[in-house]
Amino acid sequence: MIQGSCECGGVRFSFTKAREAVTVCHCSQCRKTSGHLWAATRCDLDDLTFESDESLTWYASSDFAKRGFCSVCGSSLFYRMNDEDGMAIAAGCLDTVPAGFHIGKHIFAKDKGAYYDINDAVEVLQTY
Repeated sequence: MIQGSCECGGVRFSFTKAREAVTVCHCSQCRKTSGHLWAATRCDLDDLTFESDESLTWYASSDFAKRGFCSVCGSSLFYRMNDEDGMAIAAGCLDTVPAGFHIGKHIFAKDKGAYYDINDAVEVLQTY
């Protein structure tokens, strides 16, 4: 069982299966909502269980997707394409990161902040 939560614990959740390859997004929306960049795994909605979600708030960040965050502590937690059967989950909000998780790719690298470089040997996509 993989568990995660926001900083204050108002949103707590668990799931059993997730993508081991973490995607790192450098687009301007992800940088603004996270404060730097967005690193996420993914699970199927049917596998996601909320133990607590009273402070979970959704923000429609575009016509095709929304972002979930805690309205109390501000933790950026989820990204979901409308009508998709899965959910991107911030890797940083997992209580423990399972063995095998690794950065799989960088996306929207052309939009990255000018103050940092991408220096790993992982696939870098300029757009998604």
